[in-house]
Amino acid sequence: MGSSAAEREAPRPPDGGWGWVVLIGCFVITGFSYAFPKAVSVYFKELMKDFGCGYSDTAWISSIMLAMLYGSGPLSSILVNKFGCRPVMLLGGLLASAGMISASFTTNIIQLYMTAGVLTGLGLAFNFQPSLIMLGTYFDKRRPLANGLAAAGSPVFLSALSPLGQVLVDKYGWRGGFLIMGGLLLNCCTCGALMRPLLGRLKKAPVGVEADAQELKEMLPSKGHENNVRKKSQKPPKKKLLDFSVLRDRGLVIYIMAKFIVVLGLFVPTILLVNYAKDQGVPDRDAAFLLSIIGFIDIFARPTCGVIAGLDWVRPKMAYFFSIALILNGLTDVCSARNTSYMGLVIFCVFFGITYGMVGALQFEVLMGIVGSGGFPSALGLVLLFEAVGVLIGPPSAGILVDAFKNYELIFYMAGSELLTAGVFLATASYCCIGRKKSKDSPNVEEPDVEEVVNHTNHDSDNSHQTALKDEES
Repeated sequence: MGSSAAEREAPRPPDGGWGWVVLIGCFVITGFSYAFPKAVSVYFKELMKDFGCGYSDTAWISSIMLAMLYGSGPLSSILVNKFGCRPVMLLGGLLASAGMISASFTTNIIQLYMTAGVLTGLGLAFNFQPSLIMLGTYFDKRRPLANGLAAAGSPVFLSALSPLGQVLVDKYGWRGGFLIMGGLLLNCCTCGALMRPLLGRLKKAPVGVEADAQELKEMLPSKGHENNVRKKSQKPPKKKLLDFSVLRDRGLVIYIMAKFIVVLGLFVPTILLVNYAKDQGVPDRDAAFLLSIIGFIDIFARPTCGVIAGLDWVRPKMAYFFSIALILNGLTDVCSARNTSYMGLVIFCVFFGITYGMVGALQFEVLMGIVGSGGFPSALGLVLLFEAVGVLIGPPSAGILVDAFKNYELIFYMAGSELLTAGVFLATASYCCIGRKKSKDSPNVEEPDVEEVVNHTNHDSDNSHQTALKDEES
């Protein structure tokens, strides 16, 4: 049996077209996924009054939500590889909404952990990871810009959800606020419906080439023919649901270790900032507005950073650029630890918004650069799994420090030192890894396969056919 008359090319990222619609969906999903666990902190004061719990107890709600967002990465990768991005995202939107609606009827803090934490976090995970995979499918050359624009969804939603949450608390209480937030999360289903799979184009073989290919196969030695028959009799290899072989890449291992340290302290200031401001005597509305300041600055920081990351001289050094962002974010935390006035907190929010936006815009671009688009789904799932442990430890441990010492200054020092450590480690380890890779392997030479010989012949025949047409025209 000869080669088929029409075969499908591998899909190429269009860097536009329907990709812009996918980018809008990814913008919304990223906004809900990252902003929602922080915006929930607006409700913590009311929850502490109703359930008689402390800072560390309420901080667990955001931590569990973020831990599910990250820790469900491998499960999300498996479902995406088996069913595709769109069905997984539709399921995720329903789960996220159901979690917040159920949370509005809870009677103790443990039930909140299970509903708002576990169920909503799982739903956000089923939306977040597939949206990033689809974005990497539709964009290649413009990928840094696309990642920066999609990441801007986080600050936009943070600047909107935080004041909205305070308004809902004042008007309807935390139960009414949770119910309305659950309805808003149904928009994730709409975004999931936009994630149309990118299909390859059909290409037709030139006239006569198929017959030539069949004749060549018949003239080849019997060993090659037997190998060809054996290949046809074998079933096509099953697609791996989760490819652990990506962990052989030293660059990925370094990235995972750095990101684990990062998430220990990255979210701590934003989760505890509103409560800290309220304890300093700042009115509730003004305290909630601090998150909006971070979000507003972040809106411009992420796309700008994405544009810079796309420059030819920056893109090959993306890991070092990311390290600089981490170090600057850590310095912002450490230098702002003694701020107690509202104006000092506003200044902190401005600089934190810039550096936090840099981190958010670069983190997944660095990962895509390490493993490529083919290994990205599995690598992303594994990275998120390791990050989940750090997210689960970070904010509650900061809450324990506040409950024990009644001193918020410690959490800024803790978070800042973790970011500084991660930035220095990533830069140093990446430099050593790149130096070793330059003198590593030489390319392997493999024996040509029968199918490759045929494809090469098809290509040559196509070229000769085009040359003959040109001669006739001349």
